[in-house]
Amino acid sequence: MSLFLDTSLLFLMLFYCFSSTVSSSHSSSSCQLQRQFHLNGMHKPGDVILGGIFRLHFYPAYPDLPFTSEPQQPTCYGFDVMGFRHAQTMAFAIDEINRNSNLLPNVTLGYSLYDNCVQLGIGFRAALTLVSGQEEQVTLEENCVGTPPVLGIVGESSSTRTIAISTVLGLYRVPLVSYFATCSCLSDRQKFPSFFRTIPSDAFQVNAMIQILKHFGWTWAGLIIGEGDYGFNAARSFHADLGPAGGGCLAYTEILPWGYDPAEVTRVVEVVKKSTARVVIVFAHESIMFNLMKEVVRQNVTGLLWMASEAWTSGTSLQTPHFMQYLGGTLGIAIRRGEIPGLSDFLLKVRPELNYTTTNGNSMVNQFWEHTFQCRFAPPPAGWVEAGGELCTGQEVIENVETEFLDVSDLRQEYNVYKAVYALAYALDDLLQCEPGRGPFSNNTCAHLQRLEPWQLMYYLEKVNFMTTFGDQVTFDENGDALPVYDIMNWVWLPDGTTKVQRVGEVKRSAFKGEELTLDEDKIFWNFESKQPPRSVCSESCPPGTRMARKKGEPECCFDCVPCSEGKISNTTDSMECTSCPEDFWSSPQRDHCVPKKTEFLSYHEPLGICLTTTSLLGTCICVVVLGIFIHHRSTPIVRANNSELSFQLLVSLKFCFLCSLLFIGRPKLWTCQLRHAAFGISFVLCVSCILVKTMVVLAVFRASKPGGESSLKWFGAVQQRGTVLVLTSVQAAICTAWLISASPVPHKNTQYHSDKIVYECAVGSTVGFAVLLGYIGLLAVLSCLLAFLARNLPDSFNEAKLITFSMLIFCAVWVAFVPAYISSPGKYADAVEVFAILASSFGLLVALFGPKCYIILLRPERNTKKAIMGRGTES
Repeated sequence: MSLFLDTSLLFLMLFYCFSSTVSSSHSSSSCQLQRQFHLNGMHKPGDVILGGIFRLHFYPAYPDLPFTSEPQQPTCYGFDVMGFRHAQTMAFAIDEINRNSNLLPNVTLGYSLYDNCVQLGIGFRAALTLVSGQEEQVTLEENCVGTPPVLGIVGESSSTRTIAISTVLGLYRVPLVSYFATCSCLSDRQKFPSFFRTIPSDAFQVNAMIQILKHFGWTWAGLIIGEGDYGFNAARSFHADLGPAGGGCLAYTEILPWGYDPAEVTRVVEVVKKSTARVVIVFAHESIMFNLMKEVVRQNVTGLLWMASEAWTSGTSLQTPHFMQYLGGTLGIAIRRGEIPGLSDFLLKVRPELNYTTTNGNSMVNQFWEHTFQCRFAPPPAGWVEAGGELCTGQEVIENVETEFLDVSDLRQEYNVYKAVYALAYALDDLLQCEPGRGPFSNNTCAHLQRLEPWQLMYYLEKVNFMTTFGDQVTFDENGDALPVYDIMNWVWLPDGTTKVQRVGEVKRSAFKGEELTLDEDKIFWNFESKQPPRSVCSESCPPGTRMARKKGEPECCFDCVPCSEGKISNTTDSMECTSCPEDFWSSPQRDHCVPKKTEFLSYHEPLGICLTTTSLLGTCICVVVLGIFIHHRSTPIVRANNSELSFQLLVSLKFCFLCSLLFIGRPKLWTCQLRHAAFGISFVLCVSCILVKTMVVLAVFRASKPGGESSLKWFGAVQQRGTVLVLTSVQAAICTAWLISASPVPHKNTQYHSDKIVYECAVGSTVGFAVLLGYIGLLAVLSCLLAFLARNLPDSFNEAKLITFSMLIFCAVWVAFVPAYISSPGKYADAVEVFAILASSFGLLVALFGPKCYIILLRPERNTKKAIMGRGTES
C-alpha cells in the first residue's frame, strides 16, 4: 500500500511539474523547477555524467505536514558505512576509467551520487534529480544552460524501489544498471525496458539453492520469506521450480513482516519447530532474519540447517556467539567476490570538504567523516560544543580508526558496482567508436556526444561484452541479466567462539556448459554431533522393489512405499511405477529384478519321476522274466494250453506299454511329444488286441468241442490270429498317423497354471485325435471284457476267461478314472496321472493274466500236466 501511495504521489507530482513548465513556457523564455530537492550527494563534473543511487542512511525522519508553511524535506539518520563504500567504489571506477587511455579517450566521465535513505520516496527524488538536473531555472535558448542530465544510473539496491524507479525511467529509456536488485520480475522486458543488472536474478538464486538441495538429497525443506517483492517473487519461483522437476517439496511457506511483530514471529517459529523439515530456507533481509533468530534462541530450536539468501549471507549482526549456536553450519548464497586493484589506496585518500555546507550537494564525505570520528564540522549544531563534542578539522587520520570502510577483503556488492560502471563506460566507448554512415540508427547515422540521447546508449549497452581484471565476463542477455554466478558460503563456528564465513563452492551459468554446481564438501562445517549433512525428507526413499504411492492431501514428497506385486519389479530408487517382467521371467523375491521363471515338468531327477521310472523299469523287467519263464517252459501243458504265441505277443506288448511310459518323463521335446501318445496308443491296442483274440479263441475252442462245431476252428488258426491282431493294431496306427499329420502334438510353455513358473507340457494338438485314440482303445477293451464275461462259466480245461474278465475290469476301471483325473490335474501332474494309468493297467493285465500261470509253473509244477489240467476240468 505504501508503494502504491508513493507511486501515485510521484505521478501527480510529475504531472504538476510538466503542466507548470508548459504553462510557463507560454509566458516566459525560461522553465522554473517546481521543487528543488535537498539530497545527500557527491558530485564530480565531466563531459558525460553517470548517476548513482546508494543507501547512505538507514532511516529517515519525516517532519510534520500542517501545510501552513512550505513542507520541510525528510532528514536521514543512521549513517551506513557500507553504502558509502559502494558509492566510493563507483567514484573509484570512474576515476580509473578517466585514467585509462584505451577506454573513452578524450572523454571525461563525471558522476552525481545520491542517498536513498532506504525509502522509496527519497529514492524517487534522487532519480528525478538525476534525469532532470537541480538547476532552479533553465533558459530556453539555442543551448540549454544547466547541469546536463545523466546518461545512465547505477542503482538501486532494493528490488521494491528498483521496480518503481525503473518503471518511470523506462518511459524515457534511461538505462538503470542495478548492483543489488535481484527480483526475477525485473527480467520482464515489457515492463522494464531500460533495466540491467550485474547481480543474478532471484530466479537463478532459487535455482542455485535447489541444486544444493538436490546435491545433498534434501527433498523436504521449509521456506521463510520477508514481506515485499524480494520474498514474494522468490516464493513463486520456489513453488514453480521445486516440484517434480526440482525433486523436492516445501513443508511450509511463511511470511515475516518488515516491522517487528512478536506474535507473528512466535507463530512462524512454532511452525518451524513442529515441522519435520530439517532444512530451513530464509529469503529475507538481515533485519528480518535478526528478529527471527531472537525468537529461535528464545524457544531453543536446534538441529536445523539454515540456508541463506544473498541478502543476509554476509550479515555481521547475525554472526555472534549468541546466534552461532543455532546458525553454525549455515549454507548461503553470496554475490560473487571480486578483487578491485587500487580501491584500498583510493579509499585511504578520501578527504572531507572544509568549505562544506548543507546545500552545496557534496555532503556524503563530510557525513562519513563526522560518523567515523564522532565530530562535527563548523558550524556545529547548537549545544554540541557545550556538551563536550569535538569539531572536525579534516586532518584526522582515517588509518587510526577501526572501520569496515577500509576492509576490501570481501568485495561483493562493490564488485557489482564496479562492473555496472564499466558496462556503461564500455557501451559509451562503443557508441563513440561508430563510423559515420555505418551507424545503427536511422539512415545509418551515429550518435554524437553533444546530442546524445539515453536510448541511444541503450542499444550499445545491450551488446556490451568485456572481461574484468578479475577474469569475469560481463555481458547482458535479452532480459538485461548478466551471466549469473554465485559463491556458496558456509558459516563456521570456531572453537574460540569466533565466526568465519568461508567460500565452499560456486554455482554459475556459462554460455557453453550451462549451469554448474561446484562444492568442496570437505571444507563444509556441519553444526551437528555427527559432523555430517542432516537428513531432511518427508518420506524415506523407496528402495528398489517398491513404488511410490502418494499420501492423499499431502505434498508429492510425502508418500508410502508399496511393494511391487508379483511379476512386477522396480530396479531404481523412488520408482513411480512397477514394470512387468517379460513372459519367460518372473520377479525376484526382492522385486528388484527379473529372473528366469522356474521350469516345471515331470523330471527324472525328482522323487515322483524317479518312482514312476523305477516302476516302469520294474514292470519291463518282470515282463522279460515272465517271457523267459514262458519260453523256458514253452513245452509244458499250461503254456501250450493257453495259446503260447498270443501269450508271447501279449508279454511283448506289455513290455512296450511299460516302456512307453518313459516318454512322458523328462523335458518335452518335439519327438517325444509326437511319439509318446502314438507309442502309448499302439502298444495298448496291441495288448488289448491280443487279449481280444485270446478270448475269441477260447470261445471258438469251446464251440468246436461240441458236436458239429469243428468248422469254427478254421477261422481261428494261427494265421487268422496274427492277422486279426495286425489289422486291429493297424487301425490305431492309422489314427495316430492322421493325428500327427493334421495336428501334431508340440512342446508348449504353459504359464496359466502358475504365474511364477513355466510348465513344459505337450499340447495334444488335436483333442479329437486324442479322443479317438483313447476311444478306440476303450472300444477294444470293452469288447474284450464282454466276451470274457460271456465265457466266464466255461469248463476250466478250456477257460482263462475269468482271468481275462478280471484283468479287463481292472483295465477299464483304471482308464475310466483316468479321464477326470487327467483333466483336473495341472502341469506335470497330468503326465504323472497318465503314466500312473499306463503302469496300473499294465500291471493289472500282467498280474491277472500271468500271475496264476507263473505260480503253477514255478511253485506247483505237479499241476503243470495235461492230466492235472484235464482233471480240474472233470472235477468241475
